[in-house]
Amino acid sequence: MNLTNLDECIHVVDDGTKLEKVLQSITESGVQEDAFYVFDVGDIVRKYEIFTTKLPRVKPFYAVKCNDNAIVLEVLATLGANFDCASKGEINKVLDLGINQSRILFANPAKPASHIRHAATVGVDLMTFDNESELHKVKSLYPNARLVIRVRCDADVAQCPLGLKFGCDILTEAPRLIRVARFLGLEVVGISFHVGSGCDDPPVFRRGIAAARKLFDYATTLGYNFDLLDLGGGYPGNTGTSIDKIADVINLALEEFFPDPSVKVIAEPGRFFVASAFALATNIHSKREVRNNDEKDGSITHVMYYINDGVYGAFNCCLYDHYHPTPIPLENNGGKLTPSSIWGPTCDSMDQVVENINLPTMNVGDWFMFKDMGAYTMVAATTFNGFPCSKVHAIINEHNWQLLKDHSPLDEDRLVMGNMKFTLGLDANGERQDGVENWGIPVSQTSAMRHQEITMNKSPLPHLKQDNILEHCSPPPSAFLYEFVKKTEVFDPCAKASLRRFFVCNVIGGHSLGLSQSTSGTCLCGLTCSATHPNLWSSRDKSEQLNNGHM
Repeated sequence: MNLTNLDECIHVVDDGTKLEKVLQSITESGVQEDAFYVFDVGDIVRKYEIFTTKLPRVKPFYAVKCNDNAIVLEVLATLGANFDCASKGEINKVLDLGINQSRILFANPAKPASHIRHAATVGVDLMTFDNESELHKVKSLYPNARLVIRVRCDADVAQCPLGLKFGCDILTEAPRLIRVARFLGLEVVGISFHVGSGCDDPPVFRRGIAAARKLFDYATTLGYNFDLLDLGGGYPGNTGTSIDKIADVINLALEEFFPDPSVKVIAEPGRFFVASAFALATNIHSKREVRNNDEKDGSITHVMYYINDGVYGAFNCCLYDHYHPTPIPLENNGGKLTPSSIWGPTCDSMDQVVENINLPTMNVGDWFMFKDMGAYTMVAATTFNGFPCSKVHAIINEHNWQLLKDHSPLDEDRLVMGNMKFTLGLDANGERQDGVENWGIPVSQTSAMRHQEITMNKSPLPHLKQDNILEHCSPPPSAFLYEFVKKTEVFDPCAKASLRRFFVCNVIGGHSLGLSQSTSGTCLCGLTCSATHPNLWSSRDKSEQLNNGHM
């Protein structure tokens, strides 16, 4: 397995380590430039416990469309969640993880014929419908499927209303479709509704459950015995939100309308599980100051910051999910607040992330953090204009890993184990530990130096002598930096050589950057960097480090 794949590795960190501190440690390293996510696996563990505790009768079928990161799917499968898939691609993604097809709901009321055939081939037999043509397709392509009729039940307030596209009318269309299904000899097993993604209207769930009860009773008159109620999605998941009110409404309504425990109740939460588990860090690569036209004044009236992710990437959620991201500056440069806007990296003038916000003075090379970036972000990101999609750094604390490891399909080869003192320079409380300054430039100076380097359009490294390069280099790369080979080639005047490569050598307690004489990875200390991952050292390497006083 390729351990340099960011989307496959998980770092096991000390209990108490905060996502924000991990993110800041990476940005302070001075090595990372591309935008990136930090994914706290433990947040999903916590959310799953909340959901199953607040809604004890409801089995979650995670909406894969919300975030199809493989680690997200594997962790939820380990915890016991099932899956809501909308296409054969999503079905395959779940099946490829070794998850049984019986744990999948094909929750797309209008499916291409090829996708229905694929579902039949792999044995995914539970699927939704909301129109007559779908019934005839299923009759022709998958007559043994178990069907769930989706009815329309819109919330008065929802982040993304869905009723305009999906869901048949409860009073007029639903009874007729049940009769058509009966005539065709198809098995309908229950009712589904979706109030809209990001619901802020808890009473709507009671209306949906009450309507489902009437359709259950009507189906009985036709000879059906419905036993499945699907409550759909709509559960908020951003930091500071709660499903308590929704849960109270659902629990009371189930007790009133569906007291029979033989009726299986499921739901399709998506953003609830993943929204707050991901934070995104973006780097300011350009800056434009708009000044007053008055020649005597010339004061700055607006600042435009250009970052390395935008609406064609992670921030597509601004267009499609009606999300309004809030930037959090990771550097405190002081100064008064100035009207500002934030723009993505592409050449499209629509690539605007934040239209107008008051921000302190920020410099090129500084970072913004955006919280709650796990829902409907990376799944719809593109590489328009050649800009890459942001990679993911996944973390889990030791406590949560102990809970999952004996039941998880996650391969332990994908774990990066490490003491926080050496990987992040933070203690269990997220505070800097003694001796971190010995790694190189104090963190307080790192951003300023990085800004100076960019402003001067040249790197200070070629001007350093070999004997002082270690004391002037940036702090060592965090254990979360997988790209341990710095691809930029620089001139080494000290060695009177031509082009040299810089290799990141994550020697514990020692230096972080060395000049190699070749591409073998040999660092100034004489050690050989790991060929697979900067933090996975062989026993021989560790022994050499101990003998040379590096550990």
